[in-house]
Amino acid sequence: MKLRSQLLLLALFSNGAFAQSQDGPLEEITVIGELSRYSATKSDTPILETARSLSVEDRQSLLDFGAVELADAYTYSAGVAGEAFGFSTRGDWVRVRGLDVPQYQDSLQSLFGNYNNTRPEVYTLEQVEILKGPASVLYGQGSPGGIVNTVSKRPNADASNELVVSFGNFNYQQIAADVNGQLDSQGHWLYRLIGLARESETQVQFVENNARVIAPSISYQPSDDTEVTLLLSYQDSKADAGAQFLPIAGTLIAAPNGEFIASDFNAGDPEFSYYDGTTESVTLLANHQLNDVWSTEFTARRTTGDRDYEQAWIALGFSADRYVRNADGSLYGGGLVPRSFYQAAAESEQNAVDLRFRADFDTGAVNHQLMIGGQYQDVTTNDSSAYAYALGYDFASAGPDAILGDRYWINVFAPQYGDVPSQDILDQYFYDAPASNVKDRGLYINNQMQVGNLHWNIGVRRDDVTNVTVGADVRQKDSSTSIASGLLYAFDSGVSPYLSYAESFQPVVGLDAVTGTPFQAQDGEQIEAGVKVQLPDNIGYITVAYFDIEQSNLLTSTPTGSTQAGGIDSVSGWELEAKFSLGKFEIETNLSQLDTQTQDGYRFTTVPEDQASSWVTYNPGNGFRAGLGARYTGESFDGVDTIETPSYTLIDAMLAYQMEHWVWRVNARNLADEEYQSTCISRGDCFQGERRSVIGSISYQF
Repeated sequence: MKLRSQLLLLALFSNGAFAQSQDGPLEEITVIGELSRYSATKSDTPILETARSLSVEDRQSLLDFGAVELADAYTYSAGVAGEAFGFSTRGDWVRVRGLDVPQYQDSLQSLFGNYNNTRPEVYTLEQVEILKGPASVLYGQGSPGGIVNTVSKRPNADASNELVVSFGNFNYQQIAADVNGQLDSQGHWLYRLIGLARESETQVQFVENNARVIAPSISYQPSDDTEVTLLLSYQDSKADAGAQFLPIAGTLIAAPNGEFIASDFNAGDPEFSYYDGTTESVTLLANHQLNDVWSTEFTARRTTGDRDYEQAWIALGFSADRYVRNADGSLYGGGLVPRSFYQAAAESEQNAVDLRFRADFDTGAVNHQLMIGGQYQDVTTNDSSAYAYALGYDFASAGPDAILGDRYWINVFAPQYGDVPSQDILDQYFYDAPASNVKDRGLYINNQMQVGNLHWNIGVRRDDVTNVTVGADVRQKDSSTSIASGLLYAFDSGVSPYLSYAESFQPVVGLDAVTGTPFQAQDGEQIEAGVKVQLPDNIGYITVAYFDIEQSNLLTSTPTGSTQAGGIDSVSGWELEAKFSLGKFEIETNLSQLDTQTQDGYRFTTVPEDQASSWVTYNPGNGFRAGLGARYTGESFDGVDTIETPSYTLIDAMLAYQMEHWVWRVNARNLADEEYQSTCISRGDCFQGERRSVIGSISYQF
């Protein structure tokens, strides 16, 4: 389906809502997530007064979308690939404006590297925010694509208590509780306790996705001028790796024997499969109004995480179709292929603080909202692993070797499980990598000024980053100055055109193979122009943005290593987001189109050019609530413009009913159970898309 077809589909959604709404008066509804000073912008400035793109999905949207994993929360946002690698239990792979982006929680970075902690649980979150474009002025080192920021649930005197029991397909079972309360009669002390336990199978045979979470928090607010909140979190996951790295032949196209691999096929082995981890964090959020002009905020976090990982997958790189052949050209063993076995243990430790001072004052006709901040972050990551590549395969004969033979191979069409290599064999491939320590010190200043209807934002930041390979006497220092500025004019009609510029930097560790000098940091810059429209009667808003991003100082491979030869990756495009209410209908529509090009002249790998989504909720106000959504993802390519992954369209739905203290809810994602490949890449493997998920829940609120 081409983008124009999806536009027609979205128009049908919207037109239907318009037609139905004519029978009744327009109703006011808050459709913009509320920003706090722990948000992605570190500011409570409204979205419609911010001269850049920011998407927010609040708690109600997460419930309506049926977001079970954090990646589900990104699938209704313009310019965002929320399921870049399809079904996954290892992480939430998200790309914003075609680029990988870091993940934050309460405006402090929360993930570092891969596979060394647990995934955030959606039930513990109040909302999800996506700040698009370079954000180094606020956050230091990072991607030119932007950041994603999750906002934790905090103690709230107005929040209700609830107990939720959920059941779904793939034997999904979950119980969760969220309890708020006061610890004293004056309401100065508040507490919140969130707990969750889940056991679930998945769309892949023998792959489970189980979790336990306990997240207590406490707030002290002696006056309107002071608030201190302490958030504690312990997460424990007992899961298996969902991604199977299946060959293109047998998934995207038929295998040489004309067959397709079953969609629930597990290329590993239940005797050699786990992805278990824990994450413990302590977060302190504090703010104090010093006087009529000055206030201060302090954010700090300590996080420790660990992950044990064991998985087998089909070894790649033998032939175009990844199969082993007999002398007559037929498939060896009817589809018997070698596997690689991987075993790893990883851990991470983070200590971070962010101290900000704010001043709200006037100089003549100009109002200033000045922010001066200092940030420090110390992160250590460490891992050890064993990677037994293609056990039993003889590269000289292109068949089984004389020692292990095909004992540990698997038939992709008729799998047999239970025989895995011993620990003695894996220990031969063991490698204990040295720990990596990164320290980042940043000072920044940002001024949001307003003169009548004109809003002008300008900021600058200086960062010093030190990367140390512990025990290897390798140390690299990078310093960078980043700037950002934006102009927005808010006409009385509700139309607000804007123009902005922003920069980013990302250190690259290592030495240039040609010059012998340390790599320079990768630089990013973006120009964005757009318009934001506040719709009449406060029923919602529409935003349209055009942007152009360039990232320089990229690495290029040479026979002796990597060098920085001056290449540039570029991405440009436009986005439309609309959220509004018409009578009993709440509507969200998103469109985006990207034009990407690597320094080698190819389109970005796994990044669709076109995306579109629309969600319509019917809310008559009698306790009943229903929603229907469509998500279109255009075709994507493998990174060298050889393999095209076809486009796909998915339908989601929701039904809910509330009666007094009880809420019944059913969510279905990929309602038609569409089988599709999320992406296929040039090394030869594909990633299965998420199959139909149907989850029903009963909630008791008190």
